[in-house]
Amino acid sequence: MSEAPRLRLAAPPPADEADDALTGPAWVPTRALGRTVLLTGLLLVLGVALGRIDLVLLGAPFAIGAAMALRRMPRSAPEVTISADEEHLVEGGVVTAGVTVANPDVIDYDLVVLRTRTSPWVKLEQADRSFAIRVPSGDWTEVELTGQASRWGRHEVGPAAARVAACTGLLACRPVVTPGRAVRVYPVTEPFAAVESMPAAAGLVGPHRSRRPGEGGELAGVRPFAPGDRLRRIDWRVSLRTRDLHVASTLSDRDAEVLLLLDVLGEAGVSGGVNGSASVLDTTVRASAAIAEHYLKRGDRVSLLEYGANARRLRAATGRRQYLTVLEWLLDVKADNDAEAAFEHAFGTHHVSSDALVVVLTPLVDPRSADMLARLTQSGRYTVAVDTLPDGLAPPQRSQWTPLAGRLWRIERENVLGRLREHGVPVVAWAGAGSLDLVLRDVARMASAPRGH
Repeated sequence: MSEAPRLRLAAPPPADEADDALTGPAWVPTRALGRTVLLTGLLLVLGVALGRIDLVLLGAPFAIGAAMALRRMPRSAPEVTISADEEHLVEGGVVTAGVTVANPDVIDYDLVVLRTRTSPWVKLEQADRSFAIRVPSGDWTEVELTGQASRWGRHEVGPAAARVAACTGLLACRPVVTPGRAVRVYPVTEPFAAVESMPAAAGLVGPHRSRRPGEGGELAGVRPFAPGDRLRRIDWRVSLRTRDLHVASTLSDRDAEVLLLLDVLGEAGVSGGVNGSASVLDTTVRASAAIAEHYLKRGDRVSLLEYGANARRLRAATGRRQYLTVLEWLLDVKADNDAEAAFEHAFGTHHVSSDALVVVLTPLVDPRSADMLARLTQSGRYTVAVDTLPDGLAPPQRSQWTPLAGRLWRIERENVLGRLREHGVPVVAWAGAGSLDLVLRDVARMASAPRGH
């Protein structure tokens, strides 16, 4: 089981806003100022006590230099902001971020030490190192960071912390910490195409062939002319041969609803990002994005539902706006690791349309998942199960019995798959393009058969 990656500690955590409101920005003396005051005072005291004018003259440059440096003291803290370009950012894409330090004061900042931290899934170059820059008065300086977004989700660039030295290093501002900037990384759309027809269509218009007669492009047959038939539908060849008017009968084109049911009862496998190994959630999210994109481009309605404690749902809709909404919805998919959570009341077959094609993406590692698939099938829903468990997944080696336990678990899982197929639940492993063609063909064939009442 994989755990959520932790942030690399490269910057102090942001200070509490309440503390900031009470204390405000503070400029404090540095050790250099303390040494200057100590040395100057010591030379002056010794010169007066011993009657040595040379010691007084030796300490005078230190006192004059400190006074000249502190004649104009800073009054405000630096302003630190983080910017990140998140337009259409997809896994494997280039992230461009920047940390800007602005100087609103009337004196120059002699030295600004800047540090940042980022999510491990946003790998910015040199993000863990400290940057030393200078910022003139009334000006700003930006440090650019570029890298790669290696995994889908909501990540952060930052927070960033800046510590400033001014007055030739005699004063320093306490660290100024700015919150991180959220970056949305959308999942890579794996290639997917299903050429088989939908088992059922319930809308008014669409690209799929319906079993109902109506206006469409699919020829259903030729029948005698009846009142109300359009003249352009007359089949003149058959009419001349039979001496009676006949019209071509067509099937109406209907759109279909596709429900993507995401099993989030647990996570398995290790996520290596876009170029590494894929965990269960990686496969689930990427496959969902690909299936949704395919059917939305064809004009179908797509909805999403989580099988877990949260039971999040996205209503069915069509078009590009729905596709963008689907991608945004998928960014918040998280594993539900609470095995004792009671969520069955939030999920039921009444949430699923009777004419929808239900594509269940599940690793089938929780017994409740198999029970859910059986209930959907018994209720008459057109259900297809997509196995999202990574190939060759093995539990971590904890003892000499771990391999044997893993083999027994595999055998038990194969038995569950066999029982599901016996109950009429087609199960197919996700393999990109054409993954669902064979099972959709079987589902469409079963849907076209007459149902008993």
